[in-house]
Amino acid sequence: MGSGQVTSSVSSVSSVPSGFFDFQGKHVTVAGLGVSGVPAAKVLHGLGAVVTVVNDGDDERARAQAAELEALGITVRLGDGETLPEGTELIVTAPGWKPDKPLFTAAAEAGVPIWGDVELAWRLRGPDAAPWLAVTGTNGKTTTVQMLASILRAAGLRTAAVGNIGVSLLDAVLGEEEYDVLAVELSSYQLHWAPSLRAHSAVVLNLAPDHLDWHGSMEAYAADKGRIYEGNRVACVYNVADKLTEDLVREADVEEGCRAIGFTLGSPGPSQLGVVDGILVDRAFVENRHKNAQELAEVSDVNPPAPHNIANALAAAALARAFGVPATAVRDGLRAFRPDAHRIAHVADVDGVAYVDDSKATNTHAAEASLAAYESIVWIAGGLAKGATFDELVAKSAKRLRGAVLIGADRALIRDALARHAPEVPVVDLDRTDTGAMLQAVQEAKRLAVPGDTVLLAPACASMDMFTNYNKRGDAFAEAVRELGA
Repeated sequence: MGSGQVTSSVSSVSSVPSGFFDFQGKHVTVAGLGVSGVPAAKVLHGLGAVVTVVNDGDDERARAQAAELEALGITVRLGDGETLPEGTELIVTAPGWKPDKPLFTAAAEAGVPIWGDVELAWRLRGPDAAPWLAVTGTNGKTTTVQMLASILRAAGLRTAAVGNIGVSLLDAVLGEEEYDVLAVELSSYQLHWAPSLRAHSAVVLNLAPDHLDWHGSMEAYAADKGRIYEGNRVACVYNVADKLTEDLVREADVEEGCRAIGFTLGSPGPSQLGVVDGILVDRAFVENRHKNAQELAEVSDVNPPAPHNIANALAAAALARAFGVPATAVRDGLRAFRPDAHRIAHVADVDGVAYVDDSKATNTHAAEASLAAYESIVWIAGGLAKGATFDELVAKSAKRLRGAVLIGADRALIRDALARHAPEVPVVDLDRTDTGAMLQAVQEAKRLAVPGDTVLLAPACASMDMFTNYNKRGDAFAEAVRELGA
């Protein structure tokens, strides 16, 4: 792969044409209501399909959504997401529905294809549709897609950040607004149900154990992530520091001429983007890449300039450069980018101590990247572990920890890992899971911290034991910090 050419044991293939599936009179079952099911049902009904929606739940929200669809003439079955409706010719599923559901087993036995909403959007693209630059990975997807969209806009291109980021791909594909290119965030769930997706270029940012209860194994999880490379036309972008991502590129079946492009926090080799003396540089999309490099931006142009965020910026730059974006647009786009809340967000400085909210660090891989960004940390961690273990995380981060404050249902797992790998680090174990625990956690962290330290909320766990979501958890942290400042 030194030349940057994607090599694979599988022969090259042509991109699967999107075509137009004739839905008129077809019996289509939509599995699941919610943010993807309702618009999918409406679109399919508008295309002439006979639509039945099945949903496991039968709560107030589901009944309201059902009433909205039934008013259009769509059949809705609440409280029964297990049985395959008679005559079903196609299933369009919400991405979170697990592959081992009885509904899908019955569909497989009957030879009924199963699509996700991403597959549906891909199939409904017109002949002159905007190409997709696609992003997946265990962590960093949303930030990278937003950086990419900012860079594309800086180049004067009509674009949008869509997909798992919250903007429906169906809306982007079928709406009246015209785009030159789309920056698409895709989860492993969405990729599992998108067999014909063929991106212009794509990246797998990183791979770490996550959602294994859904996929069944790390191998299956990685394979679904790797689907994003299938049929790529121009570039398969991978993380030099994460060999699994490069392995997925090697295994991908791509178009002739598609290149493997690496990104690294170190000095880049040919066909890579990397960092040299505080400068983001490109040795992939330049003439004579074995000798030449193109300056793209300064590390200080990345907000915030934490190591994992610099990696996100390099991945976004690689996809943009694959699309032909000039170097100046990379710099201008990164300068214009502002990260979403709860992603290494500096809340305040109180008595010489920085307070940083990274509530979005909901797994160990994300927390490790967050902890690596600071030298002396009082760590607030804990929540729902989702089957994770914490020994590797603590061992790698121990030297940076001045103290730890633990909250949430599974905090004992982190406490035990700290006892094994960082026994000298003082630990405060808060035996409470109410939302008011955050104020006490921040107060305890203040007691442990000294000027120059960072109090970092990087829970390494999900939030639902104490909070509705990671946003609410981060909001509680910020409010507690403001109380300290007051």
